[in-house]
Amino acid sequence: MWLYIIFSICLGGVYNVDTNAVKSVSVTEGDSVSLNTDVTELQRDDQILWMFGPRDTRIAEIYKQIISVYDKKEKFRDRLSVDSQTGSLTIKNIRNEHSGLYKLQIFSQRGTSYKRFNVTVYAHLPIPVITSTSNCSFSSSSSSSNQYCSLLCSAVNVGAVTLSWYKGNSLLSSISVSDLSISLSLPLEVEYQEKNTYSCVINNPIRNQTQLLNITQLCHMCEAPPSDPVQCCGFTEAVIRLVVSAVVGVAAFAVVVYYIRS
Repeated sequence: MWLYIIFSICLGGVYNVDTNAVKSVSVTEGDSVSLNTDVTELQRDDQILWMFGPRDTRIAEIYKQIISVYDKKEKFRDRLSVDSQTGSLTIKNIRNEHSGLYKLQIFSQRGTSYKRFNVTVYAHLPIPVITSTSNCSFSSSSSSSNQYCSLLCSAVNVGAVTLSWYKGNSLLSSISVSDLSISLSLPLEVEYQEKNTYSCVINNPIRNQTQLLNITQLCHMCEAPPSDPVQCCGFTEAVIRLVVSAVVGVAAFAVVVYYIRS
């Protein structure tokens, strides 16, 4: 086999050699991705060689129309397949561990060609969660502290993402991280009577998830504290208390009169 490769290089030379060119490929974890050779149809004596990682580990090959897949360390676990007509490589149910550099070599009667693919696998994006951090406290309606609602947008176990607050289509604030599996949060203050549309968005280079803010559901105005017994306890309860007090008073007076006469 390797004699054929050497013979092919000597016979046809090297073509399409751009070893510095790298095609970037982004994919979401769990999806499938195909790395295309751009070959319409392989000839019988053409050879396709796929390699992965910094050590150029051979993972798949076509030689004399025979397809071979190599996975001694079971890194890909039956996820690899090679198209018999074009030699394109497909990775099914891809995982983060499959991110990295893939190299392709094509040996044919015309010579040898090379391709490189830098594959980046992104985790699934969770829908961000919006919570209120405001504590209701009694104060006058003119107090500015009673006019605003404090909110927090959060996402857990995320990496290589940006978390942002939007007012309509206008960006208000954002925070980005490159680390894997961390918790991310971003605060915001809005007026209780705000009528604009707010949303929290989490995104990576290929996808995004959006959570709309429901101000009515999360933000509640504080009610004024009761100022008198009738308002606090209710009219009926106040009347009952007065009647009970009167009965107790009359009973006490009757006892005193009884002891005096006796």
